[in-house]
Amino acid sequence: MEKIKREDIQIITRHSNWSEKSIDNFLKKNIYSDKESWQKFLRLFFISLGVGFTTAGIIFFFAYNWADLHKFIKIGLIEGLIIISTLVILFSKISLDIKNILLTGTSILVGVLFAVFGQIYQTGANAYDFFLGWTMFITIWVFVSNYAPLWLVFITLINTTLILYSQQVAQDWSEVFVFTLLFIINILFLTIFLYGKKINKEIKAPIWFSKLIALASVSFSTIGIVFGIFDKNQKSFFVLIIITSILYGIGIKYGLKVKSGFYLSIIPFSIIIIISAFLVKLSDNAGMFFFISLFVIGSVTLVIKTLIDLQKKWIS
Repeated sequence: MEKIKREDIQIITRHSNWSEKSIDNFLKKNIYSDKESWQKFLRLFFISLGVGFTTAGIIFFFAYNWADLHKFIKIGLIEGLIIISTLVILFSKISLDIKNILLTGTSILVGVLFAVFGQIYQTGANAYDFFLGWTMFITIWVFVSNYAPLWLVFITLINTTLILYSQQVAQDWSEVFVFTLLFIINILFLTIFLYGKKINKEIKAPIWFSKLIALASVSFSTIGIVFGIFDKNQKSFFVLIIITSILYGIGIKYGLKVKSGFYLSIIPFSIIIIISAFLVKLSDNAGMFFFISLFVIGSVTLVIKTLIDLQKKWIS
């Protein structure tokens, strides 16, 4: 059963004789965070902060004492930490949330291990090899834990690997083609996390996570199209235009369906940037820049007004 939202309560109160006292009690019981919720949040927050600072401290420890440590000590310390933390995660009776936080920190240590190994033996590998190996070695952990912050690390590594591969190996790939691939990859992840619940109930995506992936996807498409506008000799530009047009339409429809102002704001703002880049391409004189300024002010104002009207309509 889906949890009732604050907006639903506002709609009910407008069309019923529900007393203020009953509404207040219901909000405190079902909507507002109680003492236990805040304690849980603060406990997980400080544990995450501690794991993050510990990981950063390990990295700085190696950076500061690099010349004084033997290569076997360098690798042994990292491997020992990874083994110990993995054993704690597997065999301890701590809560699942804490285990997932530790696993995220351990995943960062895997990257540290690869970096230390590459620095010691001077493997001569490209940077994309480092991120590719890091991504592959934490893949099982990502799928097993199904933990949003770890998924975020995983997706970031995939994006980084692809960007570095295009710069160091596939140098014949155009910028538009690279951003088209990034856009498609991130949209696929977003689709899985938004609609995967219908296929597998274990697929869970916090709101902040799906919005972050959506923002990255829109950013990639916007940058790719802007590149294509100033260099139309790239074949993938038209492919990106078609894919973006279709997915932007789907995104607006989804935003209206779920009553989310987030999707109804990032897509129009992306379109505003694209149109502005197209106008700059047409002419770069002072008159055109003045017209673009007026266009941006007017269009942003229109988007904000539309979002405010929709918000009023949704809660009325």
